[in-house]
Amino acid sequence: MKTPRQIASRIVTRGGIFFMRVLALLPLSWTRGLGVLLGWILYVVVVSRRRVVATNFALCFPGYPAAERRRLTVLTFVFFAQAWLDRAWLWHAPKAWVQRRVRVTGAVQELEGTEPTVIFLPHFVGLDAAWAGVALQMPRPSTTIYTDQSNKLVDRWILRGRRRFGNLRLFGRVDGVKPIVAALRQGQPLYLLPDMDFGPSESVFVPFYGIPTATVPSLSRFARLGRAKVLPLLPRITPTGYEVTVLPAWADFPSDDPVADTARMNAQLQDYINTMPAQYYWVHKRFKTRPEGEPTLY
Repeated sequence: MKTPRQIASRIVTRGGIFFMRVLALLPLSWTRGLGVLLGWILYVVVVSRRRVVATNFALCFPGYPAAERRRLTVLTFVFFAQAWLDRAWLWHAPKAWVQRRVRVTGAVQELEGTEPTVIFLPHFVGLDAAWAGVALQMPRPSTTIYTDQSNKLVDRWILRGRRRFGNLRLFGRVDGVKPIVAALRQGQPLYLLPDMDFGPSESVFVPFYGIPTATVPSLSRFARLGRAKVLPLLPRITPTGYEVTVLPAWADFPSDDPVADTARMNAQLQDYINTMPAQYYWVHKRFKTRPEGEPTLY
């Protein structure tokens, strides 16, 4: 027997998904305009998260004037909101619309064939466009590591959307490494998003914008175990949709030193972020885990 609170939550969730289905049919300019409005509302209302974003910019871009960091903070919320609303047309609009709005450029040939491949997909706000764009270009099955959402309706909606254009196999963290590596060696590219703070367990502290930052060395680990190349995938919001750039595979990666590899990953990520700083997922407490004895940064 469901409680009134559970029933209300289910109604709200279904209403939200219905809203996204309707939004999918509107012109992109309307969706993006609504994203600007929603971004400003989030910036004003969600004070605790605004402080997180502002702190991240202060830590990573201390040389920027305060006014510029405030501008980037506002833009971060706007891009975050626009990318969230863009899921409407990414997951529900006609396929031809998605193909027209999401351009995959760069070293696209690297996605061909069956060579074991780890796709390094950092947490830029357009990552869902990256799934869709590459799935439309790459017919072979792929895999990723997925954390279930607490709301089961939302969970099913997200899974259905991310699987829309391709055969995406999802592993939970409880599945362990072996099935992931087996799929990788069979030629199923692995999407890896290792640039969040997952806590001290299995993390190493390596520099990120000059700050010792807890980072999981999974990119090096899976590339080594799967005998795979690493392809960075960078999605960028544009006025007409998204441009998803496939960068060439990293040379001499992985090495025999997973800590050095992880430091290299963070250094490369810095370079990518610097080209579009407001499109990174700064709403996350990237520096939450500190080395023993160091004070919190938030």
